[in-house]
Amino acid sequence: MLLQPDGGIVPDWPAPPGVRALFTTRAGGVSVAPFDSFNLGDHVRDEPLAVAANRERLAALTAPARPVFLQQVHGTEVLRLSPNSADGSVADACVAQGPGLAATIMVADCLPVLLAHASGTAVAAAHAGWRGLANGVIEATVRALRETAGEGEVLAWLGPCIGPQAFEVGPEVCEAFVGADHEAALHFWPHTEGKFLADLPALARRRLQAAGVSNVHGNDGSAAWCTVTQASQFFSHRRDALRLGSTGRMAACVWLA
Repeated sequence: MLLQPDGGIVPDWPAPPGVRALFTTRAGGVSVAPFDSFNLGDHVRDEPLAVAANRERLAALTAPARPVFLQQVHGTEVLRLSPNSADGSVADACVAQGPGLAATIMVADCLPVLLAHASGTAVAAAHAGWRGLANGVIEATVRALRETAGEGEVLAWLGPCIGPQAFEVGPEVCEAFVGADHEAALHFWPHTEGKFLADLPALARRRLQAAGVSNVHGNDGSAAWCTVTQASQFFSHRRDALRLGSTGRMAACVWLA
């Protein structure tokens, strides 16, 4: 994890030449509490002018590529970006081919997955909360990336998300994964009565491996990557939404220079 002076994280992964990536933290923007300060979500009751200013700051960081913001619904739809792609398309993943557009997803506990084709001709980003992950958003995104760039190695970077010591889930979440992959049970532990702790990054790594992606970097489930416990760096819906009424959103972006 390479933390930059402005608070952003530049993924440390062996991406092909020309591939650029960034994960924003909560620092470096203009929003006031509880969205302080680099909130990029326009659906969380933050002041619209502050969100617009923060998005302009992000665009400056990815320039000349333009971040395209999705309307995420915890699904598996993958959008193939084009120059006329507008913000607000309903999808939970996107693919960018060629320079000019930054594949972008927003998170505040869910797992951001950035992908790069080894040819350096296409990149992708996926929003992997437990529902999307269980229903195949990673497989759909890898498939769309290979359909765009051709067969070949795909590299992945997992960004910060809710950590395994904070992600308490019900039995339906465990069943959603274990029903399709019995060995996924290794990443769930009994917690309080009827509840489990789940390791979201480890579950994502299993899905990536099954999709033929073994070159995976980033989030290893350790405390430094946990959005819930690292409150000074990261927004967290689970930590803040009930207590403060809402929380901000961070962005994971990948693009071709």
